[in-house]
Amino acid sequence: MLSYITWTADPVAFVIPVIGREVRWYGIAFALAFAVGVWLVGKEWKNEKLPAPWFDKLEFYVLVSAVVGARLGHCLFYAPQYYLAHPFEIIKIWEGGLASHGGTLGIVIAIWIYSKRVTKKNILWTFDRLVVPVGFSAAFIRLGNLMNHEIYGHPTALPWGFKFTRSREWYLPPINELPAHPTQLYEAFFYILTSCICMWMYWKRKDYKYEGLIFGVFLIGIFLPRFFIEYLKNVQESFEVDMTLDMGQWLSIPFIIAGFYFACKGLRSRHIDRV
Repeated sequence: MLSYITWTADPVAFVIPVIGREVRWYGIAFALAFAVGVWLVGKEWKNEKLPAPWFDKLEFYVLVSAVVGARLGHCLFYAPQYYLAHPFEIIKIWEGGLASHGGTLGIVIAIWIYSKRVTKKNILWTFDRLVVPVGFSAAFIRLGNLMNHEIYGHPTALPWGFKFTRSREWYLPPINELPAHPTQLYEAFFYILTSCICMWMYWKRKDYKYEGLIFGVFLIGIFLPRFFIEYLKNVQESFEVDMTLDMGQWLSIPFIIAGFYFACKGLRSRHIDRV
């Protein structure tokens, strides 16, 4: 007998009285993601007694770049023809549509500018501190996707398959109302694991002394599992159906390569330091 979980969660957390504006769990998850990240990076700042103004500016750079990058990433990576023809639709972020790869790229660009203008340090110096809690933040976003009944996987006979009853696509081929892989939870698990490893590296091993090491491990821990989990996920756009690798996988490859490069670079520095 097929076992499964019927997922009926309402994407709307509550409605603001008078104005009637819906507040969705996804928005709450995004806010919590940012709040947790700020809190944990703030602890690192205090631990190293770093300048407070640097931290204040870092918050601004990261928030703006993450939102803008994630939105532009979704619009330009997954539906460029539509959004280039309807540019006003790009700013309608409240209607959904964010791409983690775009957010990551946006943050990379922003931190490059931040490092040049604010800290005057190597960009890796900032990333080795910034990415430590990002896995926790990314897990919140994936839980928001779960509440939205979106970005799930192919049909599965595994006992933890989810029936996403509030998703229109769930009723259509190829799923046809069958239990599906809750790939949001798969990704969230690896994101949390990655942050736990990064926290251990920062607080116990003091690996922030070796530029690029924590950042490299972070990139591997986030994007390597993402690459393989994509095999279980439904494509987000129709043009991906006949692709050997989907868009999420192609976009993950550069980050995986960069991760191994920076991790090896950091390990080499640590080895030299200990000789």
